[in-house]
Order: sequence, then C-alpha cells, then structure tokens
Amino acid sequence: MSKKTKAFDVNSLWALDRIGDSSLSPDGAQAVAGVTRYAMETNKAQSSLWLFSTLGGEPRRLTEAGEKDGNPQWSPRGDLIAFTARREQGGQRDEETQLYVIPPDGGEARRVGHIPTGVESFKWFPDGRRIAFVSWVWPGLKAAAQDQALHDFKARKETAYVTDEALYRFWDHHVPMGRVPHLHVMDIETGKARDLFEGTAWELSRAEPDANAFDVSPDGKRIAFAFDPGAEKKLDARFALAEIDVRTRQAATLLQDGGWDFGAPRYSHGGAHLAVLASHQALGHNRPNQLAVLDQQGRWAVFSEDWDHEVSAPLRWTEDDQSVLFAAEERGCRHLWQFALGERLAEPIFQGGHVGSFSLAADFVVINHDSVQFPPRLSVLGDDGVRRIEALNDARLAEHRFGRHEEVTVKGARGDDVPMWLIYPPGFDAKKKWPVMHVIHGGPHTAFGDSWHWRWNHQAFAAQGYVVACVNYHGSSSYGFEFLDSITGHWGEYELQDVEAGTDWLLKKPWVDRKRIVATGGSYGGYMVAWMNGHVKAGRYQAYVCHAGCYDWQAMYADDAYGWHRKELGAAYWDDPARVASQSPHAFAQHFKTPTLVIHGAMDYRVPDAQGLAYYNTLKSLGVPSRLVWFPDENHWVLKPRNSRLWYGEFFAWLEQHTQR
Repeated sequence: MSKKTKAFDVNSLWALDRIGDSSLSPDGAQAVAGVTRYAMETNKAQSSLWLFSTLGGEPRRLTEAGEKDGNPQWSPRGDLIAFTARREQGGQRDEETQLYVIPPDGGEARRVGHIPTGVESFKWFPDGRRIAFVSWVWPGLKAAAQDQALHDFKARKETAYVTDEALYRFWDHHVPMGRVPHLHVMDIETGKARDLFEGTAWELSRAEPDANAFDVSPDGKRIAFAFDPGAEKKLDARFALAEIDVRTRQAATLLQDGGWDFGAPRYSHGGAHLAVLASHQALGHNRPNQLAVLDQQGRWAVFSEDWDHEVSAPLRWTEDDQSVLFAAEERGCRHLWQFALGERLAEPIFQGGHVGSFSLAADFVVINHDSVQFPPRLSVLGDDGVRRIEALNDARLAEHRFGRHEEVTVKGARGDDVPMWLIYPPGFDAKKKWPVMHVIHGGPHTAFGDSWHWRWNHQAFAAQGYVVACVNYHGSSSYGFEFLDSITGHWGEYELQDVEAGTDWLLKKPWVDRKRIVATGGSYGGYMVAWMNGHVKAGRYQAYVCHAGCYDWQAMYADDAYGWHRKELGAAYWDDPARVASQSPHAFAQHFKTPTLVIHGAMDYRVPDAQGLAYYNTLKSLGVPSRLVWFPDENHWVLKPRNSRLWYGEFFAWLEQHTQR
C-alpha cells in the first residue's frame, strides 16, 4: 500500500499543526500567527509564534510558547509583537496570564508589568506605546488591593461557589466568583496600568469578553465598548454601547435601544463613525446581527437590513472609510465580504470554504481559512490575487487520500429545498455498496458545509468507508432568516422530516447499503438522534451516537443558557409543561429501541452531563443495547489528544459492531 492510500485517522488528525488567528505588520509585509502542536505521548499542547512573509520567503518560528500563549498582535509601529502568556521569567512564575512583547527580528520575549488578576483580550493604542486590555477584578477594591484579594481567595479552604447572580458559569467554566471584567490601560515601557472602570458600575460582558467587545479611537483618546445596561447581568441580555475618555475616565452611553442588541464597535479611520453589529431583538430572539453605523451626533442606521445574511465580528473599515469588511455565511460556506456603505452592496472578496478569521494592513488581507479538504491555512489577498503564505501541513496531508465532497438538494419539510452535504470515502466506487453515516450538526442555528472540523472530522469519518451525509435542516444558519427561525416553538418536527428526506434520497442510490445506515450528532445533533430514537421506526437506522445531547428540556434548566429555552421552545416548562414535553426526547422513551452510544463530559455546562446519564440510564432500563463514555475532565468538546483518540475509537467500534454484514 502506498503512502497515498494511508488512512486518515485520529492520529493523523492530531499530528497536524493548528494555525490560529494572525496579525499583519503595519506595512502588510509580514504576518504573525500562533501555531499549536499536540503530542499524543504527553497528552499536551505546545504553542509557538511564527512569522510568515506576505511577499514570499520561508516562515520563521519567532518564539517557543507554553499552553497559555496566544493572541499575537503586531504593534502599530511595527517594532513589537504582543501576546498573552503564562510563563516563568526573572524568577517569577505567572499565576495568571500576563502580557509579553517580543521584537519581530528575534530576541527574548519580555513580560510587560505584572497584573495580579491577569491580562486577557487586548488591543494596541494607535501610538504603539500602550495597550487596552481586559482583566477580571473585584469591583469594590482599588487596584492596589487586587493582589492581596487574589492571594486570599486562592488561600481559602472552602470550595463552595456562592452567588446570587443570574450568569455564573459559561460553557465549561464558572465566572470568577465576585469578580467582573474591567477595561484597563497599560504603558508598554513602564508596565504601569490603570483600571478605567475602577469605582464605577461599568463592566464588559461576563461571557468571555474578547477584543471585539471594545475598540480604541484613532486618536487614542477614547474607547468604545459594549455593555449590559441591566441591573442583573444575563447571558441573553440586550447590550448597549458606551464610550470612555481614557484620560478622565468619564464614560457615557452612546447608543441604547431596549429593542436592539448592539456589539463589536469599530472606529472608522477618521474617528467620526462607529461600525457596530445590531440585532433587532424586539422582533425575535433569532434576528440576525446586521451592519449598522453610528455617527458622533448619536444618529445611527442599519445598512444591511435588506441583505438576508448574518454579519459576524470583527468589523474592519477599508482605508477610505467607505466600506466595511467582515465574514458571513452563505449556503454552508463562510466568505469574506466587503460591504459598500454608499451602495449598500455586499461583495465577496474571498470565497470559502470557511473563512475563520482575517487581518488587514496596508493593501493586504491575510485570511485564515479551511475546507472539508484541508485544515486551516493562511493566504494573503493582495493586488495580485490570492496566495498561500504557509505550507506547514502539506507534507503530512500528502500522505493521505481524501474523499471528495459535494452539496445536493432534497425535498424536506414544507416541500422546501433542503441542502445536504456529502463526503465520499477515498476511492469511492459507485458500483459498490457503502454504509451511510448521518452527522447531524448542533446549534440548532449553525450549519455543516465546506469546513474543517477538529472534533467531528468528515474526512476521518469517510476514511472508515462511510458516505458521510450532513443535512442542513430547517433551523440551520446561512440560508436566510426565515429558514433559520422556522423551527421556533416546535423543535424536532421539521428537522426530523429533513433528515428523513436525506435518508430517502440516499436509499434511492444503488451504492447505498440500506442495512448499514447510522445517525450521529452532538449537542443539538445529540438531541436529534435521541429524538429520532423515539420517533423513527426501529431498524431504519442500525445505531445512533449521541454526544453531549439534550434529552430533557425541563432538566436542561441546569445549563448556562437557560434564558433561551422559553424563546426557542415557545414556553417555559412551568407555564406550559405539555408543550415543552412535546419537544423533549425523554417524553417518548417508551419507543426507544435503536442501539445507542452515549458520550458526555462532566465539565459541560451548556448541556450538563446529567442529560447524557439520564438518557443512558433510560436506555439501560428499557433493555436497549447501549454504551456510555463519560469523561470527568472534558467539556462540551473532547479536547485532550488521548481522550480524542479514545472518543474516535469508541465511536467507530460502536458503529462497526452494529453495521457488520
């Protein structure tokens, strides 16, 4: 067997370099990006910062890094690259993530100051001498007392998390107890920092505030930021925009409308306008983020209201301040768009696949993009078109054969055309019979398409000999608002019709082995396979895999996103228990018959592990063949290399057991 026919398995997957977000030098000549490599032997990750030339030339590793290194950003003057890290330097080991800077021509990285509560997301000031950053602080204490407060908190013997807040945990971690995220400013040379929100009620979002939550004005005098104006902070709150004077620390609300949710502010180069994301929540909780612009007189307008797409952060102005760049989905792909404000016209300037992130400077745009056919790579968009600027994974990928992929259309619920993406096994021969694996996406308001997934990898699945089918059912993103919102209040109904329509389409193909069809899914996809177990006649699917699946909507109120339940289901369980139960797989347990593998992580707060355990226990009580894989140290995803290998091993073994001829 030649090297080209080597199976693409989980070990191959974890041997690849994972390229993170990039930042361009001011002249656009070089890009810096974080590259993470995982070792199956040590079960750990190691990150490095790499420099890539946009003009041609070999990439160069800038610095070795640890597990917590990331977020590299080039300074506006081009003399330094800043990044966050947790290291040991000068005999002092970082207890919390700190800011480091390193010259692009080499040398040792230097820790900038010491922030007791750590440095998270940050942005450079235009002068290249300061940064604005986020740190979680005790709001009632002055900066000088934060170090002692952190020491006392870590030294406490009690382990309880005590709160009266509505938002207290998010995905896989608890919000730091008693702390809130404040904006700070730090001088790069001296390391001195100021808390801009000290002694005030201002704070950023408690749900992992990133660099899109704020922006520094071109003159460096102001910072615009998004905030929750409610007295009680909630995950599904409608945010407003404010602006703070960096010198005086005086802040004022810029834009607040109770019917709208605002975010991701971005100053124009002239400083007279802010591009923002705006979602008209009063019209419905699933309303998409649209592109809006706010001027200095407080006047604002939505510019993309007639464009049926969801606009994503970050927003970046073109040099002439006449257009805004952003990424947005379209039919299972994610492109980079340029939106001309005058014409109110969106034009894709780079088409995916999947655009994960981008950075621009001078006349260059660097894009981190991926596809079903390849993991994230870096390309530069310039006057001469699109060019790759790295080849880190090419040699490894060349050892494998990949299956082709395509999008087909089936008639689904309501008689609508419903997209289904297919990934064929390498060497697919239509004269042979092949098993089919449905991979049902989560969300539900996301989509599967032409993108690379590290956890649910289509090529790894197809390499096992399956035709992989991904139905973008009603409720999926990237096909317009009406399609996305159509499932509200009656979950499971249209989605099941769509998946079943996909199966019907496949069963008409002579190359499908009708006795070897399985369905798998995670999160909402896990909900769907549990729903199918209670609604599809046994025998149509030989086995299910339910990863982190929602099972009981009443018990799901233990999750971190409980505020969305009544919006999506159409009622709260205490107001209309029958309606909620009618959309809950547990209410149809008497019909469960199909063998099911249940996978869950104890650190999953989006779908608490009691959901998976209750489903597994129910299957066992009913005598349905079932198996449980429970990870005490994993969250909604399975991130450790060895646990990932185990995950794939159990996944494939279970399906093989139930699809043997």
